[in-house]
Amino acid sequence: MNIPHLENEYVKLSLLDLSNYTHLSKIAEEKDLVFYSPSAISPPEKLKEYVECAVNRYYNKTAIPFIIYDKKKKAYAGSTRFALINWKNKVLHIGWTWIGSEFQGSGLNKQMKFLMLQYAFETLEFDKVEFRVDERNIKSRKAVEKLGAKLEGILRKDTLMLDGFKRSTCCYGILKEEWPSIKTNRFNS
Repeated sequence: MNIPHLENEYVKLSLLDLSNYTHLSKIAEEKDLVFYSPSAISPPEKLKEYVECAVNRYYNKTAIPFIIYDKKKKAYAGSTRFALINWKNKVLHIGWTWIGSEFQGSGLNKQMKFLMLQYAFETLEFDKVEFRVDERNIKSRKAVEKLGAKLEGILRKDTLMLDGFKRSTCCYGILKEEWPSIKTNRFNS
């Protein structure tokens, strides 16, 4: 699988692996950074396990994990990935995204999501990109909706969280035929 090169003047997304993940160690320690995730990234042993899992999925061609570098702040900001890649049906998920608090609200997330959506639709020529968000995570839900993704349904009590809570997951999607309009109206304004 080719390693995508995703970069613009704001952000650079490089393959996350065991050679670079320690750049994220300090950010991963931020309290409640992944509160709505079923995966732990803290303490350092959990971050390493998280990355090892992502790398294994990369080698199985079902994920492409990225380390996020904020070019304006000249600092590593977090992680995101393509996952649950279904090559036959041309559908993938964008998710597993977490960025440090100092980068939130800066427009970084919008820039990296643009690069990822552009790559998924224009390079990979996939038919659909999906996002899965904890029903309680209003901030992330609004961010995905702001990108132009449509709520397709809610999977009720489908994911066991670290604290034992069984969350419901909101499923959002963008179709290939929606991408040109979204690209023009959501990202070029």
